[in-house]
Amino acid sequence: MFLKRKMNDSTNNYSDKILKIKEKIGEADAVIIGAGAGLSTSAGFVYTGERFEKYFSDFRKKYGFSDMYSGGFYPYKTLEKHWGYWCRYIYINRYMDAPKPVYQNLHDLVKEKDYFVLTTNVDHCFQKAGFDKNRIFYTQGDYGLFQCSEPCHKETYDNEEAIKKMVLSQGFQIKDGELQKPENGEIKLTVPTGLIPYCPHCGKPMSMNLRSDQTFVEDDGWHQAAERYEKFIQDHKKQKIVFLELGVGYNTPGIIKYPFWQMTNTFEHAFYVCLNQSEAYAPEEIRRKSVCMNEDIGEVLKEL
Repeated sequence: MFLKRKMNDSTNNYSDKILKIKEKIGEADAVIIGAGAGLSTSAGFVYTGERFEKYFSDFRKKYGFSDMYSGGFYPYKTLEKHWGYWCRYIYINRYMDAPKPVYQNLHDLVKEKDYFVLTTNVDHCFQKAGFDKNRIFYTQGDYGLFQCSEPCHKETYDNEEAIKKMVLSQGFQIKDGELQKPENGEIKLTVPTGLIPYCPHCGKPMSMNLRSDQTFVEDDGWHQAAERYEKFIQDHKKQKIVFLELGVGYNTPGIIKYPFWQMTNTFEHAFYVCLNQSEAYAPEEIRRKSVCMNEDIGEVLKEL
């Protein structure tokens, strides 16, 4: 449908683009936010460097990996070691707030509009920033949910209490929601056997509700959110819609990016905005209906 050649500039001037986005959001009947990993990266949820060292330097020394993603795929030999890693990963990326107020600024931008959020992110940042949970579709899961690893049934389970028990068992302290190392005392890399989560139906180990293979559970909440999103599209497709794409890459473009392009092209009154540092593109076919900015998302949202 679209040409391979892409455009990354619909207008040339930074301030002109900001004004255009403000104008389009201001006059929109609806705003549909499509959010990928780049949005959380802008908010400070990075998985390498100082943040990795702060919470996982002991794992780096023992296992040799140097970023959180690699640690998540490491073949730990026991469940005690597996959950020793994952409980920290989940706590800091799901139950702690992002270091920068990017999501809060986004909420301030659209809270008075009729909006819906479609996201591949699994860190719950939208709800923590005040977005209505009934206006969010988490397509790829949620760090805050367990599921059966088999899976023997299509249910998910809130894991906050279990994860907190695990990190506390390692020797961490939780102060004002933040995970902190004690001044004295050793931090363990494992969790006690008694804290390992098992399926209440079949007894198999629990896993994370993350879409990484064919075992991903789409529970009732997932399907209800999918239906609300589709209804939102149908209810507004003849109105002025702004498709606001934030930090979406090309790992899974068929979920957000390509549908946003297609709907912008098809819907008469639709407009497409893409904010993505160094990766903001749109097809030539929708150039006149687009603004793309290769800038830090957080900085642009401050301007807006």
